[in-house]
Amino acid sequence: MSSPNKSAVVTGAGTGIGKAVAVTLLQNGYRVALAGRRKEPLEKAVAEAGPSGARALVVPTDVSDPPSVRALFARTKEAFGRLDLLFNNAGINAPGIPLEDLGYEQWKAVVDINLTGVFLCTQEAFKLMKSQDPRGGRIINNGSISAHAPRPNSAPYTATKHAITGLTKSTSLDGRKYDIACGQIDIGNALTELAARMAQGVPQANGSVAVEPLMDVAHVASAVLYMASLPLDANVQFLTVMATKMPFVGRG
Repeated sequence: MSSPNKSAVVTGAGTGIGKAVAVTLLQNGYRVALAGRRKEPLEKAVAEAGPSGARALVVPTDVSDPPSVRALFARTKEAFGRLDLLFNNAGINAPGIPLEDLGYEQWKAVVDINLTGVFLCTQEAFKLMKSQDPRGGRIINNGSISAHAPRPNSAPYTATKHAITGLTKSTSLDGRKYDIACGQIDIGNALTELAARMAQGVPQANGSVAVEPLMDVAHVASAVLYMASLPLDANVQFLTVMATKMPFVGRG
């Protein structure tokens, strides 16, 4: 799946799923702009890519801030000349407290990053992809199992991930006329810093606390690489990759 001339932007690239995807893309020939709020984790991700890191561009970015997003895509265009792939991955969660106790600022922070940030990056990607030659490109959104079913006390995260599904569909439709394909990957229990707590036990819908299975994050990176490798006349609209025995399918 090597893509020696393709370029990508990965948001939330300093840790977890974003880092795994960015490193995998670099090691498969992509030039990658790694975006995230903190410079140091981005640079560590580049170092993890080994010699492939020479094709990386580190761009500290706040995806909820329009000028910061515009600067990210301007630097990408300046460095790479075009954009073939955007992986909208940056996301945060709110504290796992009862819905009625959640503060407005806690709600807003999640919406600003998880939803508005994806929209802002998609908008800038459209501007680049529709005007470049050859025209077009691909956008992959990180949905989540939470785009289908909530965990207890997760209203902001679940609401934004359900919204990502709607944005994915709109992006897929509106991108057709520009040869822009858009799909969504819904990930369940990949072993990252964020999900490591699953191994100690997390609250379940019935009020109990249970340990949940996890899968290697490398499987997620491989799935994104596959989605990205397709020609623009083919698209994975939705893909779910999850730990086989996690409590999602069925009634827990």
